[in-house]
Amino acid sequence: MDIRFLLNGESVELRDVAPTVTLLDWLRETRGLTGTKEGCNEGDCGACTVMVTDAHGARALNACILFLPQLHGRAIRTVEGIAGPDGALHPVQQAMIDHHGSQCGFCTPGFVVSMAVAHLNGDAGHDDALAGNLCRCTGYAPIVRAAEAAVGAPVPDWMRDDPSVLTDPLEAEPEAGPFAPGDIDELARLYARHPEATLVAGATDVGLWVTKGLRDLDEVIFLNRCADLQEIRRADGRLIFGAGVTMDRVLQTVRESHPAYAEMIRRYGSAQVRAAATIGGNIANGSPIGDNPPALIAMGATLRLRAGDNIREMPLEEFFLDYGRQDRARGEFVLDIALPEAAPDLHVYKLSRRFDQDISAVCGAFAITRDKGRVTGARIAFGGMAGVPKRASAVEAALTGADWSEKGITPALDAFEADFHPLSDMRASAGYRLEAARAMLRRVLAETQGTATSVLEVTP
Repeated sequence: MDIRFLLNGESVELRDVAPTVTLLDWLRETRGLTGTKEGCNEGDCGACTVMVTDAHGARALNACILFLPQLHGRAIRTVEGIAGPDGALHPVQQAMIDHHGSQCGFCTPGFVVSMAVAHLNGDAGHDDALAGNLCRCTGYAPIVRAAEAAVGAPVPDWMRDDPSVLTDPLEAEPEAGPFAPGDIDELARLYARHPEATLVAGATDVGLWVTKGLRDLDEVIFLNRCADLQEIRRADGRLIFGAGVTMDRVLQTVRESHPAYAEMIRRYGSAQVRAAATIGGNIANGSPIGDNPPALIAMGATLRLRAGDNIREMPLEEFFLDYGRQDRARGEFVLDIALPEAAPDLHVYKLSRRFDQDISAVCGAFAITRDKGRVTGARIAFGGMAGVPKRASAVEAALTGADWSEKGITPALDAFEADFHPLSDMRASAGYRLEAARAMLRRVLAETQGTATSVLEVTP
């Protein structure tokens, strides 16, 4: 496979690239750019953060779980490329010096790159932008002060100079992978011929198969060149996301129309993870603890899959059959996901040990309609409560027609044990999960009655 990209303003062309060589390893071992550090090697700590610019703008990404073939047609800047060509410091670098933001220094390159991306994009939400960068010396206060100090500084000229990389049409795909189809039709043909191939979109999951599981992937199909898989459109009162749309673009799209869903996405991984992870990949991997499916199921989302020229559609909850099993045939891939254009009454709660970048113990989503104090309909779904993301059918039935009151929801609270038999693991016990799920229903009731439930809203 041949790929072309910009690296710190320099054009790079690589031939016969192995499919699972990570950008981090190539930068350090081949290019000698050792400012980008290896920390966790699984996309959590941010020490390997690089800036990647493409048609959707500049984003921070984790180089440790980014495969080289995903870089075709993009511009990459490492910490070495954040400073100017004449050695002039970027405003965030100068601010880190002025505010003593570097202690042992190991995490500093990743912080600097994340801060430079936020600075370029005019993003002053430092708590979110830096949530994916961990400082082992606990030096967050001076780092945040440095980020704040750099806000008003102009963007350096060299940070605006990463043009789109003009790529000529690639030659026909080789008979043996890795493959990089240019559109959905080509993907369908390729996957039909190679149904055992691993599909790679953002690699936030597959990347760990390689870096942690040390797996060899025999055949790989990269989806990053399928621009038509990355489209967002509206039709018939539905918002439709192509399976290749990244979660940061989902967040941008739903921030106003689906506020509860957007708030959950804001805690979904980190800025680096959201910029790589795709909505289709999160669904296709079938994780029982993924935070996305419960919210989508509660909204009544539908899923389309394609195999060859055949396309079929189903309610999203029917896709998840059992732990590790989805209703997806050989050679069939997720095409797109459709949800209502707005969901102002949706409630989504993510319960985890850490606020940011943590796996949920329980994630609950509630879409409950009411009229004159009575429940007229309910769609409720949970993650972390079963082997698959699952609707609470008995709870929904107990709620429908009931008074929307503490007394009225009591039968629904009792019905949770009919729907779920959760496991006990390191995140939570089975009993805790059941009580947490019940508490989430009570929280919906309290919030719809005007009671403040967030610790950020309650005054002592």
